[in-house]
Amino acid sequence: MKKIQYQKKINASSQKVYETMLGLKDKATYESWTAAFNPTSTFEGSWNEGSKILFVGQDENGKRGGMVAEIVENNPASFVSIRHYGILDGDTEITSGEMVEKWAGGHENYKFNENNGVTTVTVEVDVVDEYLDYFDKTYPNALNKLKEISEK
Repeated sequence: MKKIQYQKKINASSQKVYETMLGLKDKATYESWTAAFNPTSTFEGSWNEGSKILFVGQDENGKRGGMVAEIVENNPASFVSIRHYGILDGDTEITSGEMVEKWAGGHENYKFNENNGVTTVTVEVDVVDEYLDYFDKTYPNALNKLKEISEK
């Protein structure tokens, strides 16, 4: 796995960007910016530290899938760390075996740094080689959408 990083400056407080990104006041804000990855993207579970959370979407055939993860750290409006440890296949959580080994233990970290009302969001993601191009194309679009809805 490689660690890749993306940044976006957003004209909003870190608290607002954090709440928008995680969909804390309205889950639709999370679903809106993550639609860049999958138009049906959502989450099930809690953003509380130590909690399990499922990142869920449907494929082109309507089959449910996604990632099984744990919230390692959640410091509001400052830092969120997610550790992926499984794959969701329909309603089955797969946490061991060949399908999971490539991703298991990978982290997704979000840092929020506010300066004079402008928040810099820094995303660090552990990615397997075969998804590097996908993330390089998709993450900037997702962060542009996050900027758009956070600045409203």
